[in-house]
Amino acid sequence: MKKVIGFGEIMLRLATPGYLRFTQTDRFNATFGGGEANVMVSLANYGIATEYVTRLPENDIAEACLRSLRAHNVGTSHIVRGGSRMGIYFLETGAVARASKVVYDRAGSAVAEIQPGMIDWDAVLSDADWFHWTGITPAISQGAADVCLEAVTAANRLGVTVSCDLNFRKNLWKYGKTAAEVMPALVERTDVILGNEEDCEKVFGIKPEQFDVTNTGGDIDSGKFLSVCRQMMQRFPRCSKIIITLRGAINANHNTWGGVLYDGSRLLESRRYDITHIVDRVGGGDSFMGGLIYGLLTGHDDQWALDFAAAASCLKHTISGDFNEVSAAEVLKLMEGDGSGRVSR
Repeated sequence: MKKVIGFGEIMLRLATPGYLRFTQTDRFNATFGGGEANVMVSLANYGIATEYVTRLPENDIAEACLRSLRAHNVGTSHIVRGGSRMGIYFLETGAVARASKVVYDRAGSAVAEIQPGMIDWDAVLSDADWFHWTGITPAISQGAADVCLEAVTAANRLGVTVSCDLNFRKNLWKYGKTAAEVMPALVERTDVILGNEEDCEKVFGIKPEQFDVTNTGGDIDSGKFLSVCRQMMQRFPRCSKIIITLRGAINANHNTWGGVLYDGSRLLESRRYDITHIVDRVGGGDSFMGGLIYGLLTGHDDQWALDFAAAASCLKHTISGDFNEVSAAEVLKLMEGDGSGRVSR
């Protein structure tokens, strides 16, 4: 059986109920989520063996987190313990012209205090086929960046495929280094790169010409990203596939959604979905990545993997929480054209 390893920080997610603002609510819905953990949950739902690697404190909140991962069939045997707290993020869900908001409370978390040598990457990756990281992890702290570099270096040495989601988060780079300083050493060791319409620009200064993400009207010309893909591959020659997710934001509840994949010679495009009543868009890119890895790992061609990823992520927009609670069969049903939403009896 194919096996995927993910490394990063999983957080306690505290979300206001419905569309309440932070200043209105007197309660929060508590779940767990984080970029790499979200990908592992998706893959586990599709029947892929997964191991999620992180650092958690020894307390009851961390225990609840572990139980949540195990309930989703995500392996936790390589999680190391230490530190005093988990990171937290607060979510206010936007509506129509009001954007969603995220407030982070993750300074001094167990992962932020991680150091090289705490994880035996040779043991973790000994039977792995794939390793996944995101640009969120090296943004947390120098220690987290160093451990991520340890992981991708070990994966390269052991012949494990490496993927990343660039995931630029400007509010996290606070420890004295910029993404432009830290990310290249990690990305140059990566085989499959995912980003959105802004990540390549914000991290590497590579952007599509005559494109304004704030003024798409929901219609994004995929051809504008061919030059971005070519420039990324030229800068990072190890990369064999670069994928760009395409989100056209009409308003907070109505987006168009799809993606393109470039393999060095062809630019493939997925079906474009019109998502008119978004329930929760957090984790949308992670669900796309999970679907893509699943398609590539199970021997399908690039177009099939891209189409599966787009359909999986479309469904995630209908599900509350970070995790994409869908099966491969449900994704295939949408991928094959059944988006009616009729009751399944």
